[in-house]
Amino acid sequence: MSIVFLVLASATLHPIWNLLVKKNADPQLGFLLLMAVAAACSLIHGLIAGVDFSTVFTVLPVVALSVCGQLIYGTCLTATLTRGDLSTYYPIIRASPVFVVAASILLFGKSYSLLTLFGISLVVAGSFLLLYRRGSHYLDDPVTLLYALLALCGTGIYSLADAHVMQHIAPQVLAFTVDSAVLPFFLILWLRKRSITRLQSDATFSFSPIYVLLPGVLCYLSYYLILVAYQLGGDVAVVTSLRQASIPISVALGGMFLREGAMTRRFVAASLLALGIVVISVYR
Repeated sequence: MSIVFLVLASATLHPIWNLLVKKNADPQLGFLLLMAVAAACSLIHGLIAGVDFSTVFTVLPVVALSVCGQLIYGTCLTATLTRGDLSTYYPIIRASPVFVVAASILLFGKSYSLLTLFGISLVVAGSFLLLYRRGSHYLDDPVTLLYALLALCGTGIYSLADAHVMQHIAPQVLAFTVDSAVLPFFLILWLRKRSITRLQSDATFSFSPIYVLLPGVLCYLSYYLILVAYQLGGDVAVVTSLRQASIPISVALGGMFLREGAMTRRFVAASLLALGIVVISVYR
């Protein structure tokens, strides 16, 4: 199966579950249930496929790094979805190839061409255009922007770790281990939030299968397809670049279902950001 097809299929599914989490009254609870369902899906899939779950112990340090990335990503994603528009901040969160390139320069001393630097400038320009609102300043909500950037870093961390781990264990093993490891953290986070203030979502959170089961199933499928792409030898920068096909989809979904405004400008800005990420990956 083509690596490109796998990644593009994953990119199509990813913003859909983000939308379902965003639309519910309590995104943090929605994400907690999503992780639980995703863990169950990976366990069932692994048992049916007959994979050896004990192989995770052979690459435990790198798996721990993936878990850390997922914790950063999940925590900051739910904070971003609670505070900001999906179509504005989702493209920034998905700009993980920028993190991959930056990590290579700062940590491994790698150099890049002028075209790569041009791609980075396109990403920055697209990000700021997404944040622009008439009559407001770019940094009117720096806290939400910070959450989105941290979620971006979390994605980059677990992407680098996952690409390495997939050369040694089955996708179902990694998915189950990561999802199971982060569940207690998100449960404690949600319970702590409830202890501080009584959420309005107590009366409005939907426990419909569409909001409880579907996001988790879609999340697992999206993650599984990416892991298979890594297993088949997909380069982490190329894979994360192809995943940016999800950006215009997220912008369209934000406008169609969440009534987020200025969609023409946001779609152009998101496309500019995606173009920059493609340039980075091609000419890195």
